[in-house]
Amino acid sequence: MGLLGMGLADDVASWQERALCAETDPEAFFPEKGGSTREAKKICTGCEVKAECLEYALANDERFGIWGGLSERERRRLRRRAI
Repeated sequence: MGLLGMGLADDVASWQERALCAETDPEAFFPEKGGSTREAKKICTGCEVKAECLEYALANDERFGIWGGLSERERRRLRRRAI
């Protein structure tokens, strides 16, 4: 891996270490189909790296879970509006 790739990994690690979800139950961010996303979204509201998280999810086409305060359906809608 080149230096560029290592820098990207460091950037991801740095925002993920500051994320509020890192201090909570990860199951809240990956609810069963039809389960509530309210608890995860509430945590995201006060998170300082919410924008970085959402950007990461969109760039990496994350299909499951709550990322940056949005569900997969909400991220899909956001992508469609951007096109």
